[in-house]
Amino acid sequence: MPEGAPEGVTEDAPAEATRGGRSRRNFAGTRPVMDDVARVAGVSKQTVSRVLNDHPAVRPATREAVRDAMRTLGYRPSRSARSLASGRTRTLGVLSFDAARYGPAAILTAVNAAALEAGYLVSSIALDTADRETVVRAVNRLSGEGADGVLAIAPQRWVAEGLKEAREETSSTPLVVLENDLGGGSSLTSMVTADSRAGARAATEHLLSLGHATVQHIAGPDGWHSAERRLWSWRETLRAAGAALPEPLAGDWSADSGYELGRVLARRTDVTAVFASNDQMALGALRAFHEAGRPVPGDVSVVGYDDIPEAAHLLPPLTTVRTDFAEIGRRALRLLLARIDEPGRPRAEDVVPVELVVRDSTGPARTQP
Repeated sequence: MPEGAPEGVTEDAPAEATRGGRSRRNFAGTRPVMDDVARVAGVSKQTVSRVLNDHPAVRPATREAVRDAMRTLGYRPSRSARSLASGRTRTLGVLSFDAARYGPAAILTAVNAAALEAGYLVSSIALDTADRETVVRAVNRLSGEGADGVLAIAPQRWVAEGLKEAREETSSTPLVVLENDLGGGSSLTSMVTADSRAGARAATEHLLSLGHATVQHIAGPDGWHSAERRLWSWRETLRAAGAALPEPLAGDWSADSGYELGRVLARRTDVTAVFASNDQMALGALRAFHEAGRPVPGDVSVVGYDDIPEAAHLLPPLTTVRTDFAEIGRRALRLLLARIDEPGRPRAEDVVPVELVVRDSTGPARTQP
């Protein structure tokens, strides 16, 4: 009998199982440990460790026996122990900006779900400001906490400067950036983005195909990559079609700004088609045209961008460009995990396709008087 063991109990006594799915206890009255799993499964402790770390050199029957033992004992592996064995924390850092907006929030939800499925925890930092010093501190904090990799949902152009500086201090930590590009020199950084140029082109071409002479644009704020790409593509599409190129109006992504700019456009009788850089601004424009007695789509056609859940339920239902934010999150996570598994993996860029969804807010151009 080992020294200190309770009377009448031997060292090889199996862990005690309890009913009702509650946590089991081993002979010492503590939670079951790896040694208990090894005894019940009839394997070595090293084999249990290999199963926990998904090592390929374990026969399927042995792997299943170990997992059965874990379920029987109610064994929960220690995250710290697994970290020591694998050299990883199984934690990912996520940095987000303007997280209350639909797009970033939807991406963050998808990242969390995909990370959980892959066996990772997520440590998130949401920043209200995007100045360089704040970004550097946030990335350093996530790296300092032992994150195996960092994913930055960073749609603003100036965030890139902070991320570049952070890379110089934490260059060994894999980084994937969404909607931003640190440049080809950042070999450890990959990027995932939606195809904003293709989306803006599809929206503009759709309105031109309905006979509208040109298309007005309510742009997103300066400094946002998606807004700048959509603005550029709208201009190039009009130029390619030989259409007049109106001066764009800059909003701030909010429905309020779309409403105020919509009021400006509603006073102009020559305006028959409007492309807004997101659905919230399009929603505000719809109200402005309604109040001005300009029916949509009878007098003016409106296209939005993103396909928010409410877009199909507006009056009229909004024609928009659908962005699959969940797919962006999933692809970003897959790319980050690939970089963690292969530290020397070359820089990559993944562009997620978008889709024009035609609803009732667009129609043929009205006949000119």
